[in-house]
Amino acid sequence: MTRRYDPERRDRIIDAAIRVVGARGIAGLSHRSVAAEADVPLGSTTYHFASLDELLIAALRRSNESFAQLIRESRVLADPEADLAGELARLLGEYFSGGRGRAELEYELYLAALRRPALRPVAAEWTDAAAELLSRRTDPATARALVALMDGICLQALLTGGAYDEAYAREMLGRVVG
Repeated sequence: MTRRYDPERRDRIIDAAIRVVGARGIAGLSHRSVAAEADVPLGSTTYHFASLDELLIAALRRSNESFAQLIRESRVLADPEADLAGELARLLGEYFSGGRGRAELEYELYLAALRRPALRPVAAEWTDAAAELLSRRTDPATARALVALMDGICLQALLTGGAYDEAYAREMLGRVVG
C-alpha cells in the first residue's frame, strides 16, 4: 500500500482540533474526534501529535497568532503618532466583531493552561509576544500592563455576556498609556 503524500495534513488536524474545541470544549477533544473532523485516519492524529497536550499546544499557538497578527498589521506600531489606546480599543472591537465564538475558543485554550502545565509556556508566549510588540510604542512595563488590561476587558465581556464597550476600553487603555 502506498502512502499518500499530504503536506497539509498536520495543519488540517490543528484546524480540526480548533473546530472541535469550539464546538464541544476541551472536554470533547480526543484524537478520534479530531480525526473525524479532519477526515483523516486516526493514526494520522497520533502520528503528528503523540498526546492531546501536543495537539492543544499547536491549537493554542495557532489561535494566539490571530490577535498578534491584528496588532502587527495595524498602524499602531508603524505610526508613532497614532493613538495607541484608541487603536488597541479598535483592534479589540475588530477581534469581537466576528462574534464571541472565536474569543471564547481562544480563551478556553488559553485558560486550559491552568490545569495543563504543558500549555503554560505557550500561554506565556502570547503575553510575551504581545508585550514585545507593544514595547515598540511604550516601555516594557506599560506594554505588559496593556496586555493584562486587554485580557481583563475581554474576559469580563465573555464572562458577563456583555457587549464589548470600545469607548470604555479606549478610556481605560488611555489611563494605562498615561
